Amino acid sequence: MHSPNFPTLIRSNRESSMSSKYRTSILPGLGALVLSTTLAGFPSSASAATVDEISAAGEARTNAAAADQQRIDAIASQIDQLVVDYTSVIKVVDGLKVYNSLLQRQVTNQEQEMVALRESIDNVALIERQIVPLMTRMLDSLEEFIALDTPFLVKERNDRLLRLRDMMERSDVTAAEKFRRVLEAYSIENDYGRTIEAYKGTVEIEGRPQEVDFLRIGRVSLTYQSVGGQHTGGWDSATRQWVELSPETYKAQVADGLKIARKQVAPDLIVIPVTAAAGVAQ
Repeated sequence: MHSPNFPTLIRSNRESSMSSKYRTSILPGLGALVLSTTLAGFPSSASAATVDEISAAGEARTNAAAADQQRIDAIASQIDQLVVDYTSVIKVVDGLKVYNSLLQRQVTNQEQEMVALRESIDNVALIERQIVPLMTRMLDSLEEFIALDTPFLVKERNDRLLRLRDMMERSDVTAAEKFRRVLEAYSIENDYGRTIEAYKGTVEIEGRPQEVDFLRIGRVSLTYQSVGGQHTGGWDSATRQWVELSPETYKAQVADGLKIARKQVAPDLIVIPVTAAAGVAQ
């Protein structure tokens, strides 16, 4: 058998007389030749470098993706925090709107009060110019009333009147305080007419002053009794003098009245002289 011509066998398969055994032996040899030629074109070191590069590229992409995810997570956290901050700011703004609305109403009310106060201040000077002469006339009337009234607590009442007149000249006391003090003096004088009182004083008896106990019952009766009870007398508004009262009739009655006024005994009925236009009625 002659040596086979490989190129001829490859280029032509039309020879129908070639046996199957020959074709079988040729094909494996051809496959081995092609495989060896292919492997000869790609050395083993180049294959290893390519795998490392691919692995490194994959790892780089993984790291880049992880870094991108971290940035995304950070941005998402920032967005969540911004939403929380925004919600808080909205609540604060809503509260400030309500508070500002309330303050605005308060400012409006205060402005109205300021207008009213300005009007009042404008009237203060006018009122003060009118009230000062009124208080002066009231003090003059009070002085005249004390002089004409039953002479009880004369020094105390006159001293009160004198203090009021001194106060009227003081610049550090407001007109309102002056008016209040004048009204207070009138109130005290008014109370004298519906109270009972016992106090000590002096009366001229038999030409010389003597210490006595006065019994005042409102303004209708003013009597006295000397210490020891030797003298009992009363004020006669008609003659405007002190007169001696009958010891048999009034000594015990006046003594009982003094005890009642001092709250030493319980209130009881007593007989006392009452001032009348004609004199002392007994």
